[in-house]
Amino acid sequence: MNPTSDQHILIACGLNKTYTQRSGRFGFGNSKVKALDDVSVSLRAGSTLAVVGESGSGKSTLARCLLQLQPLDSGEVMFQGNNLAKLSGHALRQERRHLQMIFQDPFASLNPRMKVRDIVGEGLLIHEIGSPKEQLDQVVRMLERVGLKTADLNKYPHEFSGGQRQRIGIARALVLEPKVVVCDEPVSALDVSIQAQILLLLKSLQQEMALSYIFISHDLRVVRHIADDIAVMHKGKIVEQGRVTEIYAAPAQDYTRNLLNSIPGRKPLAA
Repeated sequence: MNPTSDQHILIACGLNKTYTQRSGRFGFGNSKVKALDDVSVSLRAGSTLAVVGESGSGKSTLARCLLQLQPLDSGEVMFQGNNLAKLSGHALRQERRHLQMIFQDPFASLNPRMKVRDIVGEGLLIHEIGSPKEQLDQVVRMLERVGLKTADLNKYPHEFSGGQRQRIGIARALVLEPKVVVCDEPVSALDVSIQAQILLLLKSLQQEMALSYIFISHDLRVVRHIADDIAVMHKGKIVEQGRVTEIYAAPAQDYTRNLLNSIPGRKPLAA
């Protein structure tokens, strides 16, 4: 697989998700919030699809619904010929092995009471992959792939920097050798210098392991360096999507143009 392949590994069609939230002066009323409104996206095998938009646009809800971490009201998520929205129990768990997630906050997403060997190896244990020795060997290989050491196996998350913790999170997501990885704002909590290192690592691992990424972000500077395709979200809808190079050069929507013009140091695009 390569980034120019037109074979789609994941296709989502007509996704809808509505939340009920308290409203009114004393919170006694209820109101409906349409987090996803007829959203359709597709991911080319071996490529990176960026989903961008302001806070509250529906990006993270989309990420969770694609992996069925939250149920959809309606819509289809097709992966390897299966509609994930129709699967449950053992069948869904089997597919989830091939669909993993890297979370935004490397401080909150790791269990502080677990050692690195257990954090990274947990997926192998859940899916009953290999013997205990084979599981440990796989954990060691994955840690080395993300730039950590065998000596880190028995350490706890608090003993690492933010960038190192995110490397642990990446190792946890990739130890099962998935096909699709959803990266939910994976560098937004890190210093700028560390962000570049993690982005380079993700790109290297993508090529090495033939991964397909869905990259959730509000930072269009980051997206330009990692994505092949882009989908722009606003108020639960996809307002524009296409190849990154084309949309960055000539966005069709005012909303997209305003997002691009907000990038510091970028020459403003004319309306």
